[in-house]
Formats: sequence, structure tokens, C-alpha cells
Amino acid sequence: MNGMKEKIDHLLKQYKQDIIDLADRIWDIAETRFEEYESVHVLTSYLKSIGFEVEVGIAGLPTAFIASYGTAGPVIGILGEYDALPGLNQKSSSPIREATVEGGNGHGCGHNLLGTAGVAALAVLKDLIVAGELTGTIRYYGCPAEEGGSGKTFMVREGVFDDVDIALTWHPNSFTSVFSFSSLANYQVYFEFEGVAAHAANSPHLGRSALDAVELMNVGVNYLREHITTTARVHYAVTDTGGMSPNVVQSHAKVLYLIRAKNIKEVDGIYQRIVKIAQGASLMTETNVTIKFDKACSNYLPNDTINKIIYENLQKVGLPHYTNEEMAYAVDMHHSISPHEMQSAKEEIKLLAGGYAEELALENVDTPFYEKIVPYTKSNLSMAGSTDVADVSWVVPTAQFFTTCFVLGTPLHTWQLVSQGKTALGHKGMLYAGKVMALTAIDLLQNEQLIVEAKREHAKQTNHAYKNPIPKEVKPNMFGS
Repeated sequence: MNGMKEKIDHLLKQYKQDIIDLADRIWDIAETRFEEYESVHVLTSYLKSIGFEVEVGIAGLPTAFIASYGTAGPVIGILGEYDALPGLNQKSSSPIREATVEGGNGHGCGHNLLGTAGVAALAVLKDLIVAGELTGTIRYYGCPAEEGGSGKTFMVREGVFDDVDIALTWHPNSFTSVFSFSSLANYQVYFEFEGVAAHAANSPHLGRSALDAVELMNVGVNYLREHITTTARVHYAVTDTGGMSPNVVQSHAKVLYLIRAKNIKEVDGIYQRIVKIAQGASLMTETNVTIKFDKACSNYLPNDTINKIIYENLQKVGLPHYTNEEMAYAVDMHHSISPHEMQSAKEEIKLLAGGYAEELALENVDTPFYEKIVPYTKSNLSMAGSTDVADVSWVVPTAQFFTTCFVLGTPLHTWQLVSQGKTALGHKGMLYAGKVMALTAIDLLQNEQLIVEAKREHAKQTNHAYKNPIPKEVKPNMFGS
């Protein structure tokens, strides 16, 4: 396999600058959920130029696509994302908070890197198939709206992954490890209240306040928090307050809830209680409430068989090396990371390492980078966040991993992460991820017994009990409201 690693290194050299340019272009575009039209055009144009067949607009999602190469053998799918976050616009490479466009979008989760590393892996795998050194079918799945839209869950619902044998993906992070956790399932739901407008001073008795209903609902849910499981999370955002005039009784108001728990059954139980609270708020204010299901995703199922292969390949490729100039920038960025953020990253590393945590000597780490690969251990723990990769993992054996793209402690969804997403730090972590995905796909295609074992493990995990959490009648919310 060392010979194959060297071959991949050689093949990737011809694509390296293209891959970096793609990632930087998507960073510049920074489009949010279901609006990633230009990002999709950038990726699909390049994939077509290197010989892939591309189908855009799959599963009823205009910004979802599949790029395919090969017609024989097992099907390996690589999942890519390219959506940004609103309000996180940030000047590249700056160690201080400064936006280029105030209030603009920014790649606060590194999806410009996430989606592009898959292109790197597919490019070298295609060259190996062309050379007759590999047999199989490789696909890039362009997946929109991971942030708040659960694009993959809609794609799973429409059967997009039904003939895939193995799915691989990764995520940029501030350390390198296999993703061994589960994740929290979730529902995202709008509660819209309609009342009666009135003059708030002259005739308040004629009004029925939708804003009062939203506030009462939020208070009720806050009291509910004491009575749900400790791992569950309930978040909300008031997306419509009914207007800007305090002398008008607001006749309409809207609140968006995101409900998370360890599995869909638990999420649904909490959701049903929140529905009752909303109905109670409606009764108290004599308003009407309309409930609009927005999206959902399941809990992630790690696949130990594939995870072990990924861990071996993380070690074979080895961590990135940085120039003096890159290290100087990293030190500057490191100063923007708070002690609490640093400690949070260290705690996550410890959880991933499991029984190996004490060997890591994390208390002594005070440098821009964690210069080890976190030891892999099978885990029954769950991270506090959610991912729509989870629904893919219920229908296909799936594995993912982290690589170091940012200085240690850089939190997701922050300006610091956006700042680093268009630098050599991010580029090196992205190319590292591309190599690891390519090597893992090669291992699987050259030893199909590994695919059999991964599928056997998957069947035991799921017991064929999967039910897509998004009702069939719910359409993707393209407009975020």
C-alpha cells in the first residue's frame, strides 16, 4: 500500500492547484442552504472537464447532483457539501474579526474544503480506473443544505443512495481523528401564530397578540427543559415578531424550533410535548397556531469495519507539515482562541480517544496544532451536534473522519474558522483528506470482503428498521421560512 500511496501522491500533483482553486472559489461564493447554484456550477463544470458524467437536480433538489465514473464493480460514494452560513462573512487570513461584507455569508463550517476534497479523491481514483489498476464505480454526491436543510435526508428519502455499497466523507476540524461518535437526531419545525391586530393603546381589548403567543410558548418550553433527557437539546429562534411598531397588537408571529435527542423516537416524544405547549399558548392568547414541519435527520451510525481502514490510512498519509510563514500565521490565530475554546477541543479529543485519553498528555499542549493522530477506539458515545450524513449511514455503510485544517481549538461556526478556510492550513488538511478517502476506496475495491464485512455490521446495527424522519408530503424549504 505504500506504493499506492506514492502513486496517489504523484497523481494528485497534477490536480493540486485545481483543487485549491476550486475550494477558494467556493469560499468566495459562500452560498447558503439550497441556494448553492454557483458553487454547484463550479464543481460540476470541473468534474465534467475531467471525464465524469454529471446529473444535476436529483431528488427534486436543484443544487444536488451526482458525478459518476465507471460501470463495473462495487459502487463507492463520496459525499460532498458546499453550503455556507449566514452572517459569518470574514476577511481571509485575518487574525482579528473583520468582515469583507458586513452581514454576508461565510464558510463557518469549512464546507468549501469538505466538498472539494472529495473531488480530489475522485480524480485520482478515476485515473487508476482508466489505467486498468482499479475496477469499480465511483460517485461524487453533491449534497446541499447540510446547515439547517438536511439535504441528504431528502436525498435518502428519494432513494438516491439505494445502489451504493459504501459511503465515505470527512469534515474539517482542528485535529485529526476517525469520527467514531454517533450524533443527535433532530426535527426542525416552524410554529406560526395568527391573531388580531388592534391599536395597542386605544383598543387593546380588541387585539389578540401572536407575539404574546410566541413568548408564552417559549416560556413553556423553557420549563419543559427540566423534564427531558440530559442529552436532549431544544433551540429556538423568533423569525417573525410581527412588526416594528409597539403601538400595534401584533397579529402574526413565528418561531422556529430545533429539537435534538439521541434518536428519532426520543425527538418525536419531545416534539409532541412542545406541540401541546404551542396549543396551550394559542388557547391562552385566543390565537391560531399552524405547525409547519421543516426538516429532520436521524442519529449517525459509525461503521467500525470502515473506521479501522480509515485510521490505518490516516497514519500512512501522516499529518501535514507547515512552513515558517504558515506557522507564524497559525500562532497569530492561536492567540484568538480562548482558553475555554481550547479546553473544549481537548475534551472532544479525549472522548474520541476513549481509553487512550490519558496517553495523549493534552494538558501540556499549548501550540497552534495538535501534532498527533487521535487513536481510534470504537465508541458508544454521541456528539451534541447533528448531521444529515446520519440518514445516509442508515441505508449504506458509512464512515467519516476529521483532518487538521485549523489551529487547535478553533470552534465551528465562527469567524476564526472562516478566516482559516482559504489558507494553506485549510488546503493542506483538505488534500490530506482527499488522499485518505482515495486510499480507503482503493482498499475496499481491492478487497471486496471488507465491503461484505461492513455490510454485515451495518445490517446488524440497523436491523432493517430505518424510517426516513421527513414525512413524504414535506418539501424542501428552499426559502428558509
